[in-house]
Amino acid sequence: MTLRDSSSDKMPSISRRDALLYGLTAAAAGLAAGQAHAQFAAVEWEQRFDAGGMPQLRRSHVPILSQQTLAATEAALQEYTGIEGRGGWPLIPPGPMLKLGSRHPNVEILRQRLAASGDLQATAVGSTTFDSYVEAAVRRFQTRHGLLPSGSVTEATFTALNVPARARRAQLEINAGRLRSLQNPGDRFVMVNIPAASIEAVEGGQVALSHTAVVGKPDRASPLLNVKATEVNFNPFWTVPASIVRKDLIPKMQANPEYLTKNHIRIYDQRGNELQSTQVNWNSNEATNYMFRADPGEVNPLGSVRINIPNKDGVYMHDTPEKGLFGGDERYDSSGCVRVQNVRELVEWLLRRNPGWDRGHIDAAIRSGDRIDVRLAQPVTVHWVYISAWGDPDGTAQFREDIYGRDGLEVAYR
Repeated sequence: MTLRDSSSDKMPSISRRDALLYGLTAAAAGLAAGQAHAQFAAVEWEQRFDAGGMPQLRRSHVPILSQQTLAATEAALQEYTGIEGRGGWPLIPPGPMLKLGSRHPNVEILRQRLAASGDLQATAVGSTTFDSYVEAAVRRFQTRHGLLPSGSVTEATFTALNVPARARRAQLEINAGRLRSLQNPGDRFVMVNIPAASIEAVEGGQVALSHTAVVGKPDRASPLLNVKATEVNFNPFWTVPASIVRKDLIPKMQANPEYLTKNHIRIYDQRGNELQSTQVNWNSNEATNYMFRADPGEVNPLGSVRINIPNKDGVYMHDTPEKGLFGGDERYDSSGCVRVQNVRELVEWLLRRNPGWDRGHIDAAIRSGDRIDVRLAQPVTVHWVYISAWGDPDGTAQFREDIYGRDGLEVAYR
């Protein structure tokens, strides 16, 4: 979603997309009215945006795919069943932007809302002043919902606050069922949680690494997978699939004829002959008949590393030159593949059983600029899962946006 005006003193309205997703009513929420090679079938085009800060990752050493998390999720389900039974929490009406120092009747409603979910002590309700206690409670709420912990009621925070308790209870119930079906993930594995846009590397029943990720857009969703990581490619080429040529490259070339040159992307015909961009009619779909390949380097959309996980969808995990992608509340911006923040740490973990491939060797391989392919001595299981709500063993209930609408809770959100 996009903030209406960051300098405005008004509470941001809920976007039309969020209104449709959550099914909130206007009264309750204040609403204003050609085929490429299969290996590359869902890779993504370069995305560019700026982000102000980094989201807070869940730092528990207990894996999401574990018996402990399942038990904690079932406990959270009982807690939220009780909250629902007590009438849930109030919805916050539209009004001025609420932040530290604000004085407004909506602050009293915000306090009641935060107290109902356990983010603020019940004794702290009854005031219309947004003080440091409310700010801390908002930060806690934001962290539990995978949002930037600004302490102010941003648009994304406002939307999350106004999800009814019955919807949160139902979300926990659905995801407890998902967790029950994922109780044998293996001893050493990587988990990508798509709604949370996060990654865990797990070994011996504990989280060894946690990474922020960028996953597929709603209309280019990252698939659910249970596969093996088999190879790491340093300084990879990127072959552009016909779907991305059609959806992204042709419009970019129409807008800027120098786009391919600027991004070091070469064109080849079916015989392997390199063409010049002036030889292609960009006002048609002629470009889908050719192969487009980005050279290794700083502007390559795959960055310095690709992690191959052979699968029918042709997706994989990789670096990106656009580090700003990892900032912000929403990280659903790829065409199906998963971008990994601090990817070198994950690569080091994956190659731990490959003699000689320590961090120094990995850094040297990247600095060389040469295409280097390394097969994993022991392939590592990779799970791409869809867990949008769960309980942490410390008693914290975690929620993430049902970005692909797979929870089926449209009625519960009303």
